[in-house]
Order: sequence, then C-alpha cells, then structure tokens
Amino acid sequence: EHQLAQSGGGSVQPGGSLIISCAISGFLVDGSDMGWFRQTPANECELVSTFERTGRMVSGDSMKGRVTVSRDRAANTLHLQMNNLRPEDTAVYYCVRPNSRWHSMPAIQSLGSCLDPSFGLWGQGTQVTVST
Repeated sequence: EHQLAQSGGGSVQPGGSLIISCAISGFLVDGSDMGWFRQTPANECELVSTFERTGRMVSGDSMKGRVTVSRDRAANTLHLQMNNLRPEDTAVYYCVRPNSRWHSMPAIQSLGSCLDPSFGLWGQGTQVTVST
C-alpha cells in the first residue's frame, strides 16, 4: 500500500527553522516526483515546493528562498527544511506525490483544496505555528 507518513513541524518563534519529514511506503522516493503544499487558516492550499525525481525543486512564491527539499534514500523519506519562518507561514503542511509529473503540468501556485485525491497521494498533514 502506498502511504505518506509525516512527522516533525510544531511551534517556533519568528525567524526560526523547522523540518518536516515525509516517510514513504510502497514506492521509492527516488522514483517519484514529490511536493509540499500548505493549507492556510484562510483555507487556501498553497504550493510550498515541487521536487522532481531528478532532484530539481521549485519553491512556491509564498516561501521562495526559505525552503529546501531533500531526500534520504536509505530511509525512503522526503524532508522539508523551512528557514526564517514568519507568522504568515502558520499552516498545515502536506507532502504529496502528484499523479502526474511536475513538468507535464501547468505551473501552479495553489490548488482548490489540499488532500484532493485527484491531484495525488497526500500525507496526513503537520501543523506549523509561528508566533512570539
């Protein structure tokens, strides 16, 4: 069974950093395009970053320059490192394996909703709260 199990995240002060991990079951992190989205308190599903199987990543406008995505082949896990966090980064973060490869899709900055199974396979979500 294909599954994504997230861990990490939590609460941090502005300017801080967090890592969210996405443990993959049923397929290899090397063999799939992956990505990260976030559901904001305003219920918007925003792109955080794409991650192609080649290792290429493209961050969304909302977090450009402040995120890095990496993979651990031995642990079959994807990681999202977020730096210089701001209160507006407070959201539920999701890893996703899209049903189509990123290069075959139009460039997007958001989806109608996170957890849409027609878009891909989703992790369970991880809360990130940025506040003083």
